[in-house]
Amino acid sequence: MASSGIVKAMCLVLITVALVAPLAEAAVSCNTVVGSLKPCFPYVMGGNMVSPACCGGIKSLYGAAKTTPDRQSVCSCLKSLVGSNKSIDFGKAAGLPGKCGVSIPYKIAPSTDCSKVH
Repeated sequence: MASSGIVKAMCLVLITVALVAPLAEAAVSCNTVVGSLKPCFPYVMGGNMVSPACCGGIKSLYGAAKTTPDRQSVCSCLKSLVGSNKSIDFGKAAGLPGKCGVSIPYKIAPSTDCSKVH
């Protein structure tokens, strides 16, 4: 069962998603990003292991972000997620793609300029 901290964090993420969802016309919505990365939340919020489900979500999301608008949309959602939740370890979040064998063209951080992602 999820701890109350994770439940609170997920609620915050869902509220953030509702505010950020109307981003540019991209095929990859913020709801898709959150759904794909939900298995990663325990790790970036203090867990010790990256689950196979987390890596599966990252790889699925990476495969779905085929165009520049898609990648910018995913970047903006990730930026918002890590920026709005103080429970997320930025270092763990930034390192997740590499731990799952995926290379993305930007750093997952609140300071990332997603308009420069191509």
